[in-house]
Amino acid sequence: MKKRNWQPKEKFKIVLEGMSGQIEITKLCAKYQICQTQYYKWRDQFIQFGHQAFEQKQISRKEQHLETENQKLKRIIGDLTVELKSDYEL
Repeated sequence: MKKRNWQPKEKFKIVLEGMSGQIEITKLCAKYQICQTQYYKWRDQFIQFGHQAFEQKQISRKEQHLETENQKLKRIIGDLTVELKSDYEL
């Protein structure tokens, strides 16, 4: 079988198609011209690391909250700086 550089989305699609049970793995591998061992490696990676897809959303929410908090604090510092400068100039 020829060597190909598969994109993550393609691997994901192939693994899901295989896990659906609607097609035999041998036929799936023939369809996409991959070895069965390759499919099973991808499947095992999917099973092992699939939970990270859900963790990523929680991290991004936390990061978004921190970014919002950071912007509020910067605004407060800016307002206090302007106030302090205007008091100093008087």
